[in-house]
Amino acid sequence: MTASAIAVLDIDGTLIDSNYHHALAWYRALRSVGEIYPVWRLHRLIGMGGDQLVTAVGGEELECRVGDRAREQQGREVDELLEEMAPLPGARDLLVAVKERGHRLVLASSAQQRHVEVFLDVLDARDIVDNWTTSADVESSKPAPDLLRVALKKLGAPSDASSVMVGDSVWDVEAAKRAGMPAIVVRSGGFGDDELRKAGAIALYDTPGDLVKALDDTPLA
Repeated sequence: MTASAIAVLDIDGTLIDSNYHHALAWYRALRSVGEIYPVWRLHRLIGMGGDQLVTAVGGEELECRVGDRAREQQGREVDELLEEMAPLPGARDLLVAVKERGHRLVLASSAQQRHVEVFLDVLDARDIVDNWTTSADVESSKPAPDLLRVALKKLGAPSDASSVMVGDSVWDVEAAKRAGMPAIVVRSGGFGDDELRKAGAIALYDTPGDLVKALDDTPLA
C-alpha cells in the first residue's frame, strides 16, 4: 500500500471501549418502550447502525412501532454512560502511528454527532485525523457501505481509492467488503475469530496497541 493510501477507522468499540455500554443502552431503551430482548442478542448487533438494529432484532413491525422512540432513548442512555467509556489500549498511539506513516486518516463512525465529539476529545484526536463521520452523514449505516464511502468523499477521494478499514465487528468487515476495502479487526467487538475471518477480516489483533506493534506486517505499513 502506498503512502497516500487512506486509513478508515471505526471509533465505537475499535478505539473506544464502548460495545458493552451500547448493548446495555439498547436494552434499557427497548425496555423503556415495553420491549425486552436478552442483552446477549443486542450485543451481537452492536457495530450495526441504530437505523438497522431495531429491525435486525425484532423485524419491520418492531421498527415501525418503536424504532424512532427507541433510538432517541438509546442516545439518552449513552449520554449517561459516556464517562464510563475509555480509549482502548493504544488507541491514540494507533492514530499517531498511521499518520506518521504518511496515510490520510478518517474516522468512520455511525454514532450520534454529540457522542463523536466526546470521543474525539477523549482521544485528543482532532489535530491528528483528517476528517470524521457521524450518523447524520448517511441514511443507511453499517453493514451498508455508505458510511465508508462518505468517509472517503470527505477527503475528496474517489470510492475506489486505495484504502483499508480498521474495525471491531463483523458489521465493519461486511461494510468494508461492500466498499471494496480490506478489513483489519481488533477483538474488542466480542466476535469469535472464526466469525471475523469468515466475514473477510485479513488480520486480527487484541487491541489497537497490538496493531501498532504489527503495522509493518499489514497494509498500513
